[in-house]
Amino acid sequence: MNSHWVPGNQITLLENGEGYYPRVFEAIANAEKEVLLETFILFDDKVGRQLHEALLKAARRGAQVHVLVDGWGSPDLPVSFTKPLLEAGVQLRAFEPVQRVLGARVNLLRRMHHKLVVVDGKCAFVGGINYSIDHLAEFGEQAKQDYAVEVQGPLVGQIQAFCRANVDAPQPARGQWLRRWRASLRRKGVDEVTGEGALAAFVTRDNNEHRSDIERHYRAAIRNARQRILIANAYFFPGYRFLRDLRRAARRGVQVDLFLQGRPDMLWVKRASELLYRHLMRAGINIYEYNERPLHGKVAVVDNLWATVGSSNLDPTSLSLNLEANVIVRDEAFARHLCGRIDELLQTCCQRVELPTPGRLRSAWIAVRSMVVFHALRRFPDWSRQTTTRAPRVVPMTVDPDPS
Repeated sequence: MNSHWVPGNQITLLENGEGYYPRVFEAIANAEKEVLLETFILFDDKVGRQLHEALLKAARRGAQVHVLVDGWGSPDLPVSFTKPLLEAGVQLRAFEPVQRVLGARVNLLRRMHHKLVVVDGKCAFVGGINYSIDHLAEFGEQAKQDYAVEVQGPLVGQIQAFCRANVDAPQPARGQWLRRWRASLRRKGVDEVTGEGALAAFVTRDNNEHRSDIERHYRAAIRNARQRILIANAYFFPGYRFLRDLRRAARRGVQVDLFLQGRPDMLWVKRASELLYRHLMRAGINIYEYNERPLHGKVAVVDNLWATVGSSNLDPTSLSLNLEANVIVRDEAFARHLCGRIDELLQTCCQRVELPTPGRLRSAWIAVRSMVVFHALRRFPDWSRQTTTRAPRVVPMTVDPDPS
């Protein structure tokens, strides 16, 4: 795995835009040397303009500011938004700029799904929250429920080095650069479990050497669980081995609670997850649907000792195609706090799924349909990888003439 456990960290949970944006905008605006920001979505709305203002403040103070956005997630940033940043010296780049055919975006696969910020090498932010107003309650019934963490301590250096690799290394050499960085961390012995503060690891996935690292951390925690597994994930359709580990945990007496979408932003996501319900519930797994608003979180807690917060969903694209980043924490205080926040929603805003008993013919049809869809989706990443072998493009943004 591409993770290195580091002790001595302070990990703070930030919930929804109300908890996240004030902290990250303040940190960016006060930056003195460097801001590294990677995000899937950046919109020119109320939230995007607040970030815009903070980035300008940092750049005008003399800080080096680097912003990487995903071309699919952030396809329509206007010149009025990008030009002031570029003129202030902000380095703006797009990962795989959007491609359109007859006006429709077509290059959906293999996205840069990180939500990362590092300021001056002193603090970092990792999670699932984008820069758009739909992460604030004022957006209304479709406002997203989501989580991030603020990190202070030695782990910040790992996150900073990862983001700097995306800035400094030429694209073909990036894998080699990361290998040297990880080897140097091992030589320094950062895996030793010593020191005060939270023990934490920064775990990423790519489409090269580290395709399954996040999933493997999840599975290791599930296999070692003794009391309770609580997973809150927006897009839940993991692979066979992940599901097998969950079922085995439930059968050995572990309480397994899945906190999933009841009011999804995309209906097909819920329909896919529902194909797994019967298979999981027969093993004693509890499934709760969150009905207050769309769930966008990607978090989990095991035995109130292990926890993770990040950008990775538990579906084929996140686990097998997208570039993702999670923080994993071994700290009882943090794990209990995160568990408590989810449990509060589970008790007040969720409905426990109770499957009706279908007739024999319908039951057989459900089993066949679930098997076909499951195997098609679990092989989807392999099929999609065969459609392209080239390295993804990272393109600097420029000030183009206004077409109007």
